[in-house]
Amino acid sequence: MTQTLIFYAFAAILVFAALRVVTTRNPVHAALWLVLSFFSAAGIWLLLQAEFLAIALVLVYVGAVMVLFLFVVMMLDVNFEKLRERFRSYIPVAATVGILVLVEMTLVILGSYLGERAAPPAAAAGYSNTKALGLLIYTDYAYPFEIAGFILLVAIVAAIALTHRRRPKTKHQSPSAQIRVRRDERLRIVHMPAEKREP
Repeated sequence: MTQTLIFYAFAAILVFAALRVVTTRNPVHAALWLVLSFFSAAGIWLLLQAEFLAIALVLVYVGAVMVLFLFVVMMLDVNFEKLRERFRSYIPVAATVGILVLVEMTLVILGSYLGERAAPPAAAAGYSNTKALGLLIYTDYAYPFEIAGFILLVAIVAAIALTHRRRPKTKHQSPSAQIRVRRDERLRIVHMPAEKREP
């Protein structure tokens, strides 16, 4: 019963956070809700005794989502002055996300202390969910895994192409033009008569 309640709590928060990611208009708020949804999904993985997936979700996605968000901000040329002006408007959403993450972590810790009532059936001795996941990915789901990797590669190439587009206000250097430069184009020697100051 306790495990079911904890699962429904995580699932409700996950669904709500996912809806807020796609419905909010502010990109900063969307990133914060995305972090909360990742934490909720990691909690569900922990309930299923998939510790590797849970820690990978937290370390890889939650750890990298802010870096990806910064790349998006740089590509979209967001006005940072307006973001600084509205900094206080982010506090309620950030506080809500932080409180919900704290509640989820408390539920996971309480679930581990409740013992048998909150724990799923124990796995056999010597069972490794990481090994089972690797066997499934590289045997039964090898082609979908390769297709997902190809799609991610295309996304990386598209992101690089977007960031290297020409912008009118961006200053660029041309190394080939700098190498071809001659002394006469950069240096001008001016002959001036010497002046003698009167004491």
